[in-house]
Amino acid sequence: MTTATSDAGTDSGRKPVAAALWEAFITPIRLVFGYFGDHAIMLGQATAALVRRPFRLRLFLEQMEFVGVGSLPIILLVGFFSGAVSAQQAISALRIFNQERFVGATVGLSLAQELAPVFTALMITARAGSGMATELGSMRITEQIDALTTFAVDPIQYLVTPRIVATILMMPIMTMVFNIVGLFGAYLYSIYLENIDLGQFLGQYTYWTDPKDYIIGASKAAVFGLTLSVAACFQGFNVRGGAKEVGLATTRAVVAGSVSVLVSDYFLIDLFHIFWPAKS
Repeated sequence: MTTATSDAGTDSGRKPVAAALWEAFITPIRLVFGYFGDHAIMLGQATAALVRRPFRLRLFLEQMEFVGVGSLPIILLVGFFSGAVSAQQAISALRIFNQERFVGATVGLSLAQELAPVFTALMITARAGSGMATELGSMRITEQIDALTTFAVDPIQYLVTPRIVATILMMPIMTMVFNIVGLFGAYLYSIYLENIDLGQFLGQYTYWTDPKDYIIGASKAAVFGLTLSVAACFQGFNVRGGAKEVGLATTRAVVAGSVSVLVSDYFLIDLFHIFWPAKS
C-alpha cells in the first residue's frame, strides 16, 4: 500500500515538471509564429485595402514626402561619408597587394549591392519608422483611430496602407541617391587624397559594375521598405496604454525594423547570388 502511494506521488510530481518543460519549450515557438502571423495579417489587410475605393492619392504623396524627401539630408550625409570610408578601407587593403586600381570596382560593388540598400534602410528605420510608430501610437491612445472606425473609415486603409506603399516606393530611390553620393565621396577621397589614377578608378568601376548590381540593390531596398514599414505600423497601431507605451512601441519598431533588414539581407543576397551569379 505504501509503495503504491509513493509511486502515485512520484508520477504526479513528474507530470507538472514535464508540463513545465514542454511549456518552456513551446512558448517561444508560439510567440515567434504569433509575431509573424500578426504582421502577416496586417500586411494582408493593407494589401486588400490598396485595391478598394476610395483611393486617397494625397495620403500616399504625403507619406512619400515624409519618407523620401524628409530623409534626404541624412541619406546624403551618411552616403557621402560611407563612400569615403569604404574607399579608405579598400585602398588600405588593396595596397598590400599593390592593386589600388581596383578601388573603384570594390567600392562600386559594395555600395550597389550591400552598403547603399542596408544603410539607407537603417537610416529610414531610425527616422521614418520611428515617426510612423510614434504617430500611430499617439493616434491610438488619443482614440483618433477609434474615431475613424466610428465614421466608417477603414483605419488600415487610411493610415497603414499609404505608409507601407510609400516606403516601398521611396526606398529604391533613396538607395540610388545613396549610391550616387557614396561614389562621389569615394571619388574625392581616392583621386584627391590618395592620388589614385582617374582612368584606372573609372575603368575598373565601369568594367566590374553592371546594371544588375543596382537592380539587386534596388530590389533589396524595396523588400527592406516592406519589412521596416510593416514593423513600424504594427507597433504603433497596436499600442495600448498611455504615453509611456508609445515610447516603448517606438523603440520596438526601430529594433524590429533594423533586425528585419539585417536578417532579410542575408537571405536575399544568398538568393540573388544563386539565381544571378556574379561576373567571373
